[in-house]
Amino acid sequence: MEITEGQKAPAFDMAADNGGRVSLADLNGRKIVIFFYPKADTPTCTNEARDFSALADAFAAAGAVVIGVSRDPVKKLDRFKAKHDLKVVLASDEPEDVTNAWGVWVQKKLYGREYMGIERATFLIDGAGVVRRVWRKVSVKGHAAEVLAATQSL
Repeated sequence: MEITEGQKAPAFDMAADNGGRVSLADLNGRKIVIFFYPKADTPTCTNEARDFSALADAFAAAGAVVIGVSRDPVKKLDRFKAKHDLKVVLASDEPEDVTNAWGVWVQKKLYGREYMGIERATFLIDGAGVVRRVWRKVSVKGHAAEVLAATQSL
């Protein structure tokens, strides 16, 4: 299923860093930026998480919660967050429910080899739980700033 702008965000409830949980229901009334990334502590994913973290105060000032989602176990997310001093919520979708519901578990190709993996994608959700912006096949450079500008104009 592909998530499109204007539709209700699929519900989620995931284990998060530091033993927490994060769910759409608990964030009702707040703007949410949810970015999906393939694997914690790899170069491009680290850059993306650091870029969002560098703008964490600006996202908070715009009334938004930023959540990074991968299929990594929580212990790995805790190490990733501490190692890079990340300021965003990191959520674990080990059961694969959320990445499937959001349509980001896709067939990928690298060096001629095909495999299933998480598409780097970002979604901006308004306080009513409606998806307002979708970024697919994200290129990391400048992406967090672009998402912030969209969040501020919402």
